[in-house]
Amino acid sequence: MKKIIIPILTLLTALTMQAETKVLIETSMGNIVIRLYDDTPKHRDNFIKLVESGYYNDLLFHRVIKDFMIQGGDPDSKGASAGQQLGAGGPGYTIPAEFVYPKYFHKRGALSAARQSDQVNPQKESSGSQFYIVWGQVYNEAQFQQMEAQKQEQVKAAYFQKLAMQRQAEIRQMYMTGNQAGLNKLQEELIGQMEAYFAQNPMGEVFTAEQKQAYTTIGGTPHLDNEYTVFGEVVEGLEVVEKIQNCATGAADRPKTDITMKMSLLKD
Repeated sequence: MKKIIIPILTLLTALTMQAETKVLIETSMGNIVIRLYDDTPKHRDNFIKLVESGYYNDLLFHRVIKDFMIQGGDPDSKGASAGQQLGAGGPGYTIPAEFVYPKYFHKRGALSAARQSDQVNPQKESSGSQFYIVWGQVYNEAQFQQMEAQKQEQVKAAYFQKLAMQRQAEIRQMYMTGNQAGLNKLQEELIGQMEAYFAQNPMGEVFTAEQKQAYTTIGGTPHLDNEYTVFGEVVEGLEVVEKIQNCATGAADRPKTDITMKMSLLKD
């Protein structure tokens, strides 16, 4: 029998195509198709599990902010009464952050995981079910340079926070004893350490050429980069995301007319 040899590149391409996961989100304003990234397997597998179980069916896009994003996935939104406070629900667990940055960033159409703030969630762990789809804005050159400067300050602030955490016990003791002079002195010391570090390790450009191209042509929310896990993107139906982000909203950014969702896996 004649052997059939499959070229390695052909085989790898086929395997890659089989591994790609797409999800159909049917909303009351139209359909959206998202692709889940294999580079964020914990988020991918969790999302697939929830979709297959019907978890998202009949939930709402409960938080919508024009020129920013649309958010859903709160189980408390199912059948929620008008004016009901939403946004705190979930499946009872979180997912470890999976930052694949700068490969994946908050361009328009990015699918990202919502999470609690750094104050209560310093590890930036994701909500077990709540997600958002980025809309954002298109930045001109001057706006982008300003955003880049802000991002540099954000990086410095994060490093300062890291230094402060290493002296946490000392800071707490001075705070409890009312030693304001000691706190001020320590703050100046940490600022000096931070400035010395970045003098020796210049940041340079904080955004890649790909990011700059996307943010100045397609749009997005660059200040969220490396802060929230991006685990997929819209491949069809971006015009539906646009319609949703333009809807009228009331208290807590909840749409005045409920926007429901239903999800299912798409088979290639």
